[in-house]
Amino acid sequence: MRGILLLDRARRRVDALCQLGVATLLLAVLAGAVRADDTLHADCDATEHFRVLAPSQLPADAQAIWLDAQRLRWPQAPAAGQIVLLHSDTPIKLGPQSPPEKSVRRIELSSRSNVVPFEQFRRFLWFGGGAEFVLPEDIDAADLLRGDLRIASFDAEGHMQAHTRVQHAAALDARFTAALDVPLGAVPTDASVRFALWAPTAHQVAACIHADDNGEAQSAHLLDRDAASGVWSASLPQARIGSYYTYLVDVFVPGHGLVRNRVTDPYALGLGADGRRAMVVDLDDARFKPAGWDTQARPPAPEANVDMVLYELHVRDFSRDDDSVAAEHRGRYRGFSDPATRGMRHLRALAEAGLSDVHLLPVYDIASIPETGCAEPQIGGAPDSPAQQAAIADIKHRDCFNWGYDPQHYSVPEGSYASDASDGAVRIRELRQLVMSLHSLGLRVGLDVVYNHTSHAGQHPQSVLDRIVPGYYHRLNAQGAIERSTCCENTATEHAMMARLMIDSAVVWARDYRIDGFRFDLMGHQPKAAMLRLSQAVDAAAGKRIPIIGEGWNFGEVVDGARFEQASQLSLAGSGIATFSDRARDAIRGGGAATKGAELRTALGWVHGRDLALGIGDSETRESAALSPLSPRGRGAGGEGAHRESPPPLPNPPSLRSGSGERRLPQAADTRSPSLPTRGEGLESATSVAFASSANSSQTKPESRIPNPGSTADLIHVGLAGSLRDYLLTGSDGVTRSLAEFDYAGQPAGYVASPNEVVNYVENHDNQTLFDINALRLPQDTSASERARVQLLAVALNMFSQGVPYFHAGVEVLRSKSLDRNSYDSGDHFNRLDYSGADNGFGRGLPPAWDNRDDWPQLRPLLADASIKPDAANVDWTRRAFLDLLRLRASTALLRLRSSEQIGRRLSVLNTGPAAVPGVVAAHIDGDGLQGAGFAALIYAVNADTRAQRIEVPQARGLPFVLHPLHAAETAADRRPQTAQFDRERGELRIPPRTAVVWVLP
Repeated sequence: MRGILLLDRARRRVDALCQLGVATLLLAVLAGAVRADDTLHADCDATEHFRVLAPSQLPADAQAIWLDAQRLRWPQAPAAGQIVLLHSDTPIKLGPQSPPEKSVRRIELSSRSNVVPFEQFRRFLWFGGGAEFVLPEDIDAADLLRGDLRIASFDAEGHMQAHTRVQHAAALDARFTAALDVPLGAVPTDASVRFALWAPTAHQVAACIHADDNGEAQSAHLLDRDAASGVWSASLPQARIGSYYTYLVDVFVPGHGLVRNRVTDPYALGLGADGRRAMVVDLDDARFKPAGWDTQARPPAPEANVDMVLYELHVRDFSRDDDSVAAEHRGRYRGFSDPATRGMRHLRALAEAGLSDVHLLPVYDIASIPETGCAEPQIGGAPDSPAQQAAIADIKHRDCFNWGYDPQHYSVPEGSYASDASDGAVRIRELRQLVMSLHSLGLRVGLDVVYNHTSHAGQHPQSVLDRIVPGYYHRLNAQGAIERSTCCENTATEHAMMARLMIDSAVVWARDYRIDGFRFDLMGHQPKAAMLRLSQAVDAAAGKRIPIIGEGWNFGEVVDGARFEQASQLSLAGSGIATFSDRARDAIRGGGAATKGAELRTALGWVHGRDLALGIGDSETRESAALSPLSPRGRGAGGEGAHRESPPPLPNPPSLRSGSGERRLPQAADTRSPSLPTRGEGLESATSVAFASSANSSQTKPESRIPNPGSTADLIHVGLAGSLRDYLLTGSDGVTRSLAEFDYAGQPAGYVASPNEVVNYVENHDNQTLFDINALRLPQDTSASERARVQLLAVALNMFSQGVPYFHAGVEVLRSKSLDRNSYDSGDHFNRLDYSGADNGFGRGLPPAWDNRDDWPQLRPLLADASIKPDAANVDWTRRAFLDLLRLRASTALLRLRSSEQIGRRLSVLNTGPAAVPGVVAAHIDGDGLQGAGFAALIYAVNADTRAQRIEVPQARGLPFVLHPLHAAETAADRRPQTAQFDRERGELRIPPRTAVVWVLP
């Protein structure tokens, strides 16, 4: 309806004028209101997402910074000259010789040399030192922050010497602290909807109200600004639950001028298709709840993190290729709704064996997946053909697949997984139904969340935050440009309102979607303090403990605590937040996140025989007996990483998360630094990191650590002992030291205070799958059954290690991605997950050129070799053996020790020191007096050799150890452990080739 719509503000002005007897102005006011409404209405429905109201010709750089609401720093300020702030509600015009126009406000600043408080000093240390200035006491910074603001220097004759913009985040945080307590978003009541948007730098904000996600605006309404908080709000009876809305924000945008941005709501709880409009939602309303939502109980929290076994799963992967799922449900939330499908039966079997948590890859609103009309290419070709990836390349930005590490809206479910993306209620109901389906299996549900970056910034149509408060929500460098070390536009969770958004969003997931845990992508880019507040908030919202795990990598502009104490590996000891450990991961698999070239084949891991004298058995031949360093130098697809000529690489070269893969951070021998990653080539990538600590970490310093003696078994032993910093271990050089004194790429190998703080893994969505790593590093003539055994060895090491085991969906069915090192945007074809065992994914063509082309020559002969691809029998054997390992871990608390004290007292790592038998790791765990132990003691041994091996266990001498009942059972999938032997008199174990065995003392 486009009748005469009087704005609320105009109505109030008319009432006031009438009361004053100025009725003669009524028609003029009404006419102005109508013209304003027509303009707003047109912008609500305009094709373009923004309109420049007044252009600016000045550069967007910002080389000065607010330290608080009164104090500024300008490192480049001329030594002599008058320093002033220039402010105007409209864009300032400056020329080389022309002074500012008379309408531009000039505020003279005073120089200030006294020392700032320590916390303020530390916060801005990254920006560099320089001259500091203060506002006059009678000036409110809030007025200056709205409009065009520049700091400038004038000489004695009044000529301008220099000028730049000022980074304003600290001033906004200091001036608008009241915003932290103001409810934000669209909140429905019985009679209206209250809209509230934090936009402290805006000149004007209006709300556009729509009946659906596609039709014209029904009305437009100006919001009122609260001077204390910077929040614009209004209660509008024209809106109701189910209405759709956008905001029109008139704000100064550096490099553009005064702009009217049509933008969605960072606090949106519902969306229409492709996130173009937000939806008014009450998550307690029945229309957003699946049947039974109010009555189903959520699973209890684990008593300790170590009681969890995590399974990482992508929503689309789970059912996209499952022909037992109804065609219209495949690849969607509803693919989890039928308990009789192959995938749900598979999850039930895992749960019954001991799996506790399913962690979903991102399900928030994803920018890179079209929610309607996505392309599904027809793909075919030989196992080693480039045709398949070429077909995907043509449509990869329009197809239905992406990992999803590119958030657009943080607190709304992704629409491409819903049966109807246009109806905002559907995605909410169907994701909740997914959660209910997994809860019905006894599985907790975790989410992979990405608060460290947004998919876009600036004036891009999918930019949300930066078009509301430009320059605030993202982390800037000293020139005022957005940092992109994560791959994309880094957010600044050290800023108060970005931290609040992250915490509030996580609360929505924990409280309103009954999410039971979180995995934080690149958590090391978040402040530790913010993560601790978040942890408390989600626990309170859920009414139970919500375990938090995350990537604690330490790199980029925040490295070593450059801007704040990070939530990184070495800074979180004692916090209860767990981080992924790359120590044992790289030792088991070989290489590292950036491995490329010939070393893809030669960078052997422990399971491939790295620690053996020859590395091969009599029945297998290898192309080269020369072993590569444990983690070779490498390249992230965003460009070449720093090259190191000598000495050889450390056990795992530090790496920088790049846009398409990984890139090493510079090391001591590096001669140049890597360039920053480029946009769009992979929004999630595996990262091995150097210096994984904050600057003020209390961990052992590098100079006090003993160099790693070089045995991969040492790093595996670190993993077996839960990566505890204080656990004492005898290394392969015969020296007994704490795990913190074992070196791992310049950082301590042991770094946690509790086993509840470490996540152990050998495969996740990043990089090649474990099957593909084994295809690359085992001799090519290794039989399919032996390849399955090697897969199981790595899984067993993960199961046996103290801490939290984490598995990628498909590791139990020998999942392959056809040797793709970074399948974030490789389409359904290369990300296929087949629980039937018919096709594990190997030989589906050469992996995409954008990340793998340089390695095609060595990948092609492997993909063409049909003997490498497992048949259904080998897949089924691996699946059943994986279930047995789950049952084995669940059978005893000895593999789930809950404290460093318990591990130090009960766990003895065996077969250590220079006389250790190569290729065998083993441990003895004392169960005396431990609740849930089930046994008086336990011994496990893992033999990576192709020959049987023997080791002595003094603790077992004279004791009646027997095979674990699961090994001895007739139903055991792996019968080889039944040939293992224990010599009671000598305390000697005989471990069959490529076998993991557990003995117990009844």
